Amino acid sequence: MTADETPQPPRPDALWCNGEWIDPAGFAAGVLDRSWTHGLGLFETMLGVDGRLAFAERHFTRLVEGCRRFGWEPPLPNPEMLAATAAELMVRTGLTRADVRIRLAVSGGAGSLADLTPGADRMVWMTASPATASPDPLEVAVSPWRRNEQGALAGLKCASYAENLVALDHARRAGFGETLFLNTAGELCEAATANVFLVSGGGVRTPSLASGCLPGIARGVVLGLLRASGQTCEEGRLTAADLAAADEVFLTSAVRGPMAVARVDQRILPARGVAKCLREAWRLVVRQAIQRDYPEE
Repeated sequence: MTADETPQPPRPDALWCNGEWIDPAGFAAGVLDRSWTHGLGLFETMLGVDGRLAFAERHFTRLVEGCRRFGWEPPLPNPEMLAATAAELMVRTGLTRADVRIRLAVSGGAGSLADLTPGADRMVWMTASPATASPDPLEVAVSPWRRNEQGALAGLKCASYAENLVALDHARRAGFGETLFLNTAGELCEAATANVFLVSGGGVRTPSLASGCLPGIARGVVLGLLRASGQTCEEGRLTAADLAAADEVFLTSAVRGPMAVARVDQRILPARGVAKCLREAWRLVVRQAIQRDYPEE
């Protein structure tokens, strides 16, 4: 074996940026990049399982839609490149034997405040870290702040994320693991980092995208699972009264999957079976999606 063929140990600090592999210590962002100065950027938080990315095409499609709304060209040519880059990142970081949180971010670069055109210094980068488990089940609070369903950023996975973090911190200081937003119309919208589903009278309901919620990857997968099983599932307008009357509440996240909710504010919810069944189905469909995206293995 030659020196060039010597296997390289994993680099837990590896970072992919603008098509190159670098050490994060060498990650140099422009001080005028509008992603840092004004939150003009997009990101995707994705699930890696045993060294492979789940739902690459769904994440790619949502990222392309976000770019379209900003008038940007997609930062990657296709979902196959997204999947391949994520897989190599997990190898380089040594994260190939467990669930991994993969984050792809796109900055706006430097430029005029009156023009969204990406600057020449725009950056596209991807990082990987171990996925941390959420409390099971979750306890959630209803946020005192409202989501603006008519805002320019409604439904975008945008770098302007401080609103979510402030609301989440407020809930956690009160002893809850998540927070739920109503929108300005008083309708149930979403959680700070997840989508929300209600189970009532044997049927499942979730806020429609018109509520201002993010078109979550796990949300779409779970809707498909429910409908494929013959379960009644409705996307529509839900109110605080619907939340208060629900027999079961669960959240969905691309990294964490379906998550049961045990308490909403001071209301205790008894253990129910829909979230548990969906969690089992979720792991299966994740594996199936990975097999489709990596057919040679």
